[in-house]
Amino acid sequence: MLFRLISLNSITKHISQTKHSTGPVPTETNTSKKDFSKDQDTKICLSQLRQHVKEVKNNVTILEAEPDLATAISMLDAALNRREKAVQTHSVQDTANLSSGSGKTEKSSGPPSLPPILDDRLEKAVFTHPGQDSNPAVTYDRLEILGDAYIELIATKLVWDRFPSLPSGRISQIRESLVKNETLAAYADVYGLAHKAIVPPGYADQAKRWIKTKGDIFEAYVAAVILSDPMNGYRNAEQWLIALWLPKLVDLGLQKSDLHSKEELAKLVMAKGIKLEYVEEKSAVMPKGTGSQTFFIGVYLTGWGWEKKHLGSGQGPSKNAAGDRAAKSALANTSLISQISQAKKSSLSSK
Repeated sequence: MLFRLISLNSITKHISQTKHSTGPVPTETNTSKKDFSKDQDTKICLSQLRQHVKEVKNNVTILEAEPDLATAISMLDAALNRREKAVQTHSVQDTANLSSGSGKTEKSSGPPSLPPILDDRLEKAVFTHPGQDSNPAVTYDRLEILGDAYIELIATKLVWDRFPSLPSGRISQIRESLVKNETLAAYADVYGLAHKAIVPPGYADQAKRWIKTKGDIFEAYVAAVILSDPMNGYRNAEQWLIALWLPKLVDLGLQKSDLHSKEELAKLVMAKGIKLEYVEEKSAVMPKGTGSQTFFIGVYLTGWGWEKKHLGSGQGPSKNAAGDRAAKSALANTSLISQISQAKKSSLSSK
């Protein structure tokens, strides 16, 4: 226990020295550990301090024999609790901003900074293929399983928060597009993670197998970020993943803004007795490995002298989205819409 008390003192001094350090200011051009060294050093010390405080608090013998120490430990514990609460509040606000699209992440010109792994042993394991060593503790064999679970959870929460009206099936489809091997492998390429991989000879020669491996490495990396920083690892990983995924949601046309093309088309051509029909022109398809369906919808007009006149077609991840794109396609055919609008105007004016 004497060692623990000495550790408390040394950690406190270390935090103070770190706080007042006057080293060079890190630049945003580096995405290595140097970018985060000061902050992460402090985080590690605080995490260790929390563990030591917990051990002292649980030692009734020392607390009864040293009332002054008991008071100091109680005050320190309260201070740590206040700090952790503040960090959690900040995390919730940051995540809410990102999830709601109010942050600037979607407009970023490049990928977010790669969060560091604070444990060298874990970092080495992330890039070591299980075929290189039979000991799962020194490969990504176990890490990728944990990372997969974290990624699924964070992706589900992001889609849940961002699209509160979506049914469960659609949530699953969107989540799958975020967490599938092809997506994670692409992110691994962005950060050059695959270049660090230690794999059996010729392993990268088979494209499908290599994509799976890169996805596994990415999952293992996420797990290692979280495990190596008990205090802030999850928050760092969550914010990083959200920043990575938001542009993909934009690409999929899944922003919160409503679909308005159907309404606009209806205003131009509809009236009493006129029909606009949105028809599924062919069966939905689910390309292998995508995890999401594509629907094909056409919009047809009956009225103003036309019978089931094809106005436009569209495809999308849902019937509603495909129908809206069909309406948008119709609106783009300005000459046809002009004819219909004129026929509508003439018919109404003659009554």
